[in-house]
Amino acid sequence: DIQDMEKQLRGLLVTKGYEARYSFSSMVGSSEALKQTVSLARRIAKGDGTVLISGETGTGKELFAHAIHRESLRAGGPFVTVNFASLPETLLESLVFGTSKGGFTGAQDRPGLLELASGGTLYLDEIDSMPLGLQVKLLRVIQEKRVRRLGDVRERPVDVRIIGSASVPPRHAVEHGILRADLYFR
Repeated sequence: DIQDMEKQLRGLLVTKGYEARYSFSSMVGSSEALKQTVSLARRIAKGDGTVLISGETGTGKELFAHAIHRESLRAGGPFVTVNFASLPETLLESLVFGTSKGGFTGAQDRPGLLELASGGTLYLDEIDSMPLGLQVKLLRVIQEKRVRRLGDVRERPVDVRIIGSASVPPRHAVEHGILRADLYFR
């Protein structure tokens, strides 16, 4: 049964580290700004929309992404992360979207991070480092709830919440052509 297989896959993802480690109670501080930000993030966690977290390096963007996932309806699903600044552009597309055997020399059937995160959350760290071509493909996945692996002819359904983060203010990133406006507004 396909649903049983999906449950087993999700269980494997959690045991292999695809789980959120931090919660709102992990956050240390008592400033009014932090209290207001946590309150807003708790409200966001109750929804299922795409989220963009922005702030300077070291401000806890990933911590908030973990906490939002842990307080969401998707908390029982996988929490998968990818940092776009830490990976070569040539690997990003196959890593995020997956590959299909025969699509290109040496390609194997491999699900991408979008498929692995299905039922849970995909955290895209430093989304402002994501190549513009991949941003177009990601926008399509957000809109259609379907992903096409590299070299494949068919699309696969995905049920994933996307949380992105950027260290550059989003409007600045849009104005300077680093982040697509349609992705930002989505």
